[in-house]
Formats: sequence, structure tokens, C-alpha cells
Amino acid sequence: MTTGNTPGAAPLSADSRTVAPGRLLIGGSWREALSGARQETVNPATEQVTTTVARAGAEDAALAAAAAKEAFDDGRWSAMPGSQRAKVLNRVADLIEERAEELAFREVVDMGKLWRDAMTIDIPHIANMFRYFAGWTTKLEGAVKTVEPVGALGRVMAFTNRQPLGTVAAVTPFNFPLILTVSKIAPALAAGNSFIHKPSSDTPLSSITLAEIMMDAGVPEGAYNLLTGGGSEVGRALVTDPRIDKIALTGSTGTGKSIIRDSADTLKHLTMELGGKSPNIIFADADLDQAVTTAFYAIFWNKGEVCVAGSRLLVQREVYDEVVERLTALCAGARTGDPFDPATDFGPIATRREFDKVMDYVRIGRDEDKARLVTGGDSLTVDGRGWYIQPTVFADARNDMRIAQEEIFGPVLPVIPFDTEEEAVALGNDTPYGLAAGVQTRDVAKALRVAQRLDAGTVWINTWHLYDPSAPFGGFKASGYGRENGPEAFENYTQYKTTWLSLES
Repeated sequence: MTTGNTPGAAPLSADSRTVAPGRLLIGGSWREALSGARQETVNPATEQVTTTVARAGAEDAALAAAAAKEAFDDGRWSAMPGSQRAKVLNRVADLIEERAEELAFREVVDMGKLWRDAMTIDIPHIANMFRYFAGWTTKLEGAVKTVEPVGALGRVMAFTNRQPLGTVAAVTPFNFPLILTVSKIAPALAAGNSFIHKPSSDTPLSSITLAEIMMDAGVPEGAYNLLTGGGSEVGRALVTDPRIDKIALTGSTGTGKSIIRDSADTLKHLTMELGGKSPNIIFADADLDQAVTTAFYAIFWNKGEVCVAGSRLLVQREVYDEVVERLTALCAGARTGDPFDPATDFGPIATRREFDKVMDYVRIGRDEDKARLVTGGDSLTVDGRGWYIQPTVFADARNDMRIAQEEIFGPVLPVIPFDTEEEAVALGNDTPYGLAAGVQTRDVAKALRVAQRLDAGTVWINTWHLYDPSAPFGGFKASGYGRENGPEAFENYTQYKTTWLSLES
């Protein structure tokens, strides 16, 4: 649906569409929260209220857990033949493409994502994820084992099969409301689990449309549930409910640790995709045009609100000054503006709370010894409104500075010099995190050598921000455990059963 401009073009403004108030989806029914509470969603570009959504509480979480468990236990989705589940998931992908502009619009007004990114990256990617995992529904096979067990009376055989875990609850963040949700929904549903989604309290709007799509595509009642609103209260209720078999989180390392502690009594399966402070290493032999452009994109795409952002730039000393100069020029040329404008490169920070946190880190960077602010460092508005922060670069940083060790989750980049390959690897690994890393060099042997030594779940060589449903994604160290995407994802959404059979009559 467009607003009178050319098909596929951005809406004229955030005011050109009305977003209806959102409700919860529990057991196939759209309903208000039991408390009747609602909360506002705010457009970060205009600071205006977009709409309201139902604010779920612990009682609503309990209803959703009951609905999801009932749907799983009676087999309406879990016992459906894989080929039938595939048809439903492919229909989900079709409807995502049909409603692409609505989904994109909601992403833009909810978190300040660029319209062009939502339409050309996020929406195609989530449709692709559903189609990829739909293809796996008929391929989750077991095996017959050749066995000679000690003490067996006669001939026996053993075979394995993979079964869904049961009920899965996903707690997802504000920065990629669709992508980081579908990376959990698609494999969970493909495997036959039932699902509860708890989106970020700050960015729930696209999740409502996605839930509508689930129902329209034929996902059975109760097999998919949505709880908007209340953050920690609903999250803790899901984590501690014995009817929930698994929690999948994308969030901060602190939130992940809290969920791990709270889930211990019910021994839940967990996937933790947590924080990062990813090093991007530029060697002197790199193609500097490509390397600097990659460095800019690595940290500043999506306003730096990316868990795998290249948020520490390590540059070999021979080219250090040139890299800083080129990077500064790129920042100066970046256009901040209305995220619906196709010419805009830089949108607003998603929430006022995140804006304040990032600006605090800018002040910390200004105060830290020897760090040199070479560009940015200020907030700004567009037409007097919005939570915008300039792309900010601190040169001559040290790896022990707070801006180099703590996850800022915004457009702030410390640049750190190094001399040798050994030093680059040591600096790259000198962080609690291990989510991603990058290596920029023309030397293939060096690139592979360094990539193997970096403590990171993903390493990009001469590029950044490439993702595909077939390629597993996850972290080392304090960046979490478990993998999303690829066949490896099913290790987190299925469990093996071994069945023994006597062949003696």
C-alpha cells in the first residue's frame, strides 16, 4: 500500500498513515491485557506518539504459556506433517512480501530505521529466512545405529529421531525488530514448536503485523502468540514458567545473565545472542578505499545500533593517519535526515533512553586521557525534532578506555593504532566479548591466519554485515552461546530421542 507516490517509494511522511492501536495475540484471539493497561509508542524522528499497544503483564504471560502448551500437546502444529508446515511457512513469506510496505513503515516510525534499508534489506531477508527454514521441515531426519550393546539378549537395533522441544518464548530487542525475531520464529516453527514472542517494549509495531500474517497464513491458534508491552515483568514470567521449554534471547549480556539465572529452576533450553565490542583490523596492505568504506559501514549502519557493529577500529600505524583522515571525510559527507527520505544516510537513535546513554559515552570519550575527537560528538535535530547523534570518531584511543571496552550501541567509534600482526590479534581479543570481527588486508594467508585466531563467532574479511539464513550466527565468550541460522539452528529447537527395539520374537 502506497500513499499516492510511485509504487514502492517511501510514504510522504510519518503522518501519512494511521497506525491502529495494538492488542495481544493469545490462543488465536486478539485481546487487551488483563489489566487493561496500554503504553505509547514514539517515533524517534518526530518525538511524537505513533499509537498505543496493550501492555501485557505476568497474568497475560501465563495465559500465553498455557495456550502455547495446549497447542503443542494436542499436535495441531507439532504433529502436522513437515510438508504441510512448509506450505504455511512459505505462505508467511508470501504475505511478508505482500505487506512489505506496511512492515517497513512500522519499522521506520518505531525505531528510526531507514526506509530504504527496511525495504531492500530487512523485509527481503526475513522472507528469505522463512523460505529457507520451510525447506528443512521435511529434512529433520534421524538415523539407524549399528549396535552391539553389552548384555543384550538377542538381536537389537537402535534408531534416533529429532523432536521439537515444545514451547519456545523469544525475547527480542529494539534494533532489528523483524530480523532478530524471525531468526528465532522460522526455525522454531519449522521444527514443530509452538511460539510466544515478547518484542521490545520500545518497538512492538512490526511484530503486530507479523502476528497477523501468521494467522492469515494458517498457523494454528495457540501455536503463535504475541505479548507486547511490559518488559522485565513479562520476560521473567516467561523465563520462570515451567510450561515454557526454551528461551531465545537477543539482548545485552546483563539481560542474558539474568535470564540464565532465572531459568535454572526449570532447566530451560537457552539460546543467548548477547553483546559485542567487535574489532575491525585494517592492515597497511589493505585496499584503503575499500577498507575505510567498510569501516564506516561496519560501525555506522543502522546508526550503530547493531550488536555486531565494528565498534573498535584497529589500524596499522603506517596508514593510521590516512585512515583517520579518510574516515573523517566520510562522516562529514553523511546526510542526517528524515528516515523516509531516500537520500538520508543517518536516522535517529531509537529511543530517548538510548540517545541519553550514547551521549553519556560521548562525554566519557571527551574526558578520557589522550582520546582525540576528530569528528562528530554532538546531537542534532531535523526540523527541530528527533534524537539524532552525529557520526562520532575518537582517534588515538587505547584499548583499555571505556569507549573501547564497553558496548555503546550507537554511532561512536574509537580508533586504536597497532604495529604488528601479533599486537592486532592481542588487541582484538582483549575484550570480554566475542561476537564478530573483521580483517582488512590484500594478503589472503594473513587474513585467514588472523581470522582463525580471533575470538569471534563471525569474522568478515574485506567486508562487513553480510548475513544469510544458511550461515550460522552467534558468539563466543560474553557474547553468548547457541547458533541462529543454518541447519545448526535446529540443535537449539529440537532434541534427539533414541529408541531401542528387540528383533527377537
